[in-house]
Amino acid sequence: MPRRMLTPHKSVFSYSRPPKWLNGVNTMNSAGSGYRVFSANSSAACVELAKKITERLGVELGKAVVYQETNGETRVEIQESVRGQDIFIIQTIPRDVNTAVMELLIMAYALKTSCSRNIIGVIPYFPYSKQCKMRKRGSIVCKLLASMLSNAGLTHIITMDLHQKEIQGFFNIPVDNLRASPFLLQYIQEEIQDYRNAVIVAKSPDAAKRAQSYAERLRLGLAVIHGEPQCSEHDMADGRNSPPTVKNTTVHPGLGFPCKRQHPFPGLELPMMIAKEKPPISVVGDVGGRIAIIVDDIIDEVESFVAAAEILKERGAYKIFVMATHGILSADAPSLLEDSSIDEVVVTNTVPHEVQKLQCAKIRTVDISLILSEAIRRIHNGESMSYLFRNITMDD
Repeated sequence: MPRRMLTPHKSVFSYSRPPKWLNGVNTMNSAGSGYRVFSANSSAACVELAKKITERLGVELGKAVVYQETNGETRVEIQESVRGQDIFIIQTIPRDVNTAVMELLIMAYALKTSCSRNIIGVIPYFPYSKQCKMRKRGSIVCKLLASMLSNAGLTHIITMDLHQKEIQGFFNIPVDNLRASPFLLQYIQEEIQDYRNAVIVAKSPDAAKRAQSYAERLRLGLAVIHGEPQCSEHDMADGRNSPPTVKNTTVHPGLGFPCKRQHPFPGLELPMMIAKEKPPISVVGDVGGRIAIIVDDIIDEVESFVAAAEILKERGAYKIFVMATHGILSADAPSLLEDSSIDEVVVTNTVPHEVQKLQCAKIRTVDISLILSEAIRRIHNGESMSYLFRNITMDD
């Protein structure tokens, strides 16, 4: 079969044949009756993804109406019987995150009260996944959302590339965390000319494990950017030093907390807290005369990616790609990418980004509807999901 090429007017990388890692999988199986697929979002991008999935499954998209009333309330109307069926709700997350969450919650609850047997949420990008750790006196919002989805009636979650894999522990229902790396790896092999002369780059030490996984499977070199411009999540205060430490305080041996005044009992002097200081910017690894491929799971605010590209250019990289699963690209990210040293940004269609593509010609889209449709088919038929994780490491 001839090699499929990207046409100049089309920037969506979809497969006319299954990827090598899915050879032998019959994704065009309707799996019989007893299940329906609904779109929980009224946006065109979510409906388009849902139609791609149903076309691969050989079923029709469920009949439902999702809209916003004049007062801003979300209304969902299920227009067919779902009693005793397995229901799959496709929900992508546009810029209006909170509206999308309410649409999903209301549709799940409507299907629950309509006596559906199982309600499975297909959420390619899980919202609020960045808020999965305690920050100062905030809250772990991702845990709250997990509880809300379970209480609304969802019995299973299908998602892709969670920001932190520990998020699965927030749920008391099964969660299948699929991976987009096979699709992105195939894009690198088929669409990047001379990719053998490339090096996989982690824009911060935190992303080194993911980059190493890509490099090992592509048999390529690895480089890591380390230095002051990078801002790690681990550097943010999490409230554990509150109240601030006091110099030369004494600790009561029986109570175990510092006292502002001298206590009659002998105490312990706390050591001085030394602030962490990042070294000057540096690149660990050789990128001179090479293609640099930066990999990450989310690309939202792009300042760190743009800064990394400038450093790589200074170190001799002649072409720079950015590969990420979720292309949120909020605020002025498209214009910053357009004016940057980055040659191409490759993301999947887990998040709608049609508007961003109009503002930046460098954005390319990889279609992941194939793996979502296969996951739906396997769950409904009670088949093992392990096949979808073949040759995929925990570091992806």
